[in-house]
Amino acid sequence: MIGLLNLLLRLTIWFLLTADASLANIIIGIAVCLLIPRRYTEPTFLRDWLHVLWEIIVAIPQAYIEAIEIMVRPHKREDVVMEQVKPNRTPGLIFLDIFLITFTPKTIVLKYHEDGRYEVHRIRRKRLKEAVKSQQIQES
Repeated sequence: MIGLLNLLLRLTIWFLLTADASLANIIIGIAVCLLIPRRYTEPTFLRDWLHVLWEIIVAIPQAYIEAIEIMVRPHKREDVVMEQVKPNRTPGLIFLDIFLITFTPKTIVLKYHEDGRYEVHRIRRKRLKEAVKSQQIQES
């Protein structure tokens, strides 16, 4: 079952890269997915895949909400934070985690560190205290 999910992930990436749903491209994509070498690191559990798929479903409306929020209220504050990778993640699940972080408009993964951390750039609104403080500085 997990092997099938990994194959579907590779095939999805193939279709995103080629943007072609012709029969020939489907056959080539399946062949490429089967020929790509597999790295057997840690076993992936169905529970992990279902959790990531649920996060994708939740991320879609969240992305629309964040996009509207950015248009309505300016986000002038930026941070770069380090986030820890969840334990026991296979390369496929790490890819999906990076995809989820980058999918929402307020965050993007700048770099994945091999020691198990993501470097994430975020934008956010100014806090009320920061806004009052900057207004006081401008008035002086």
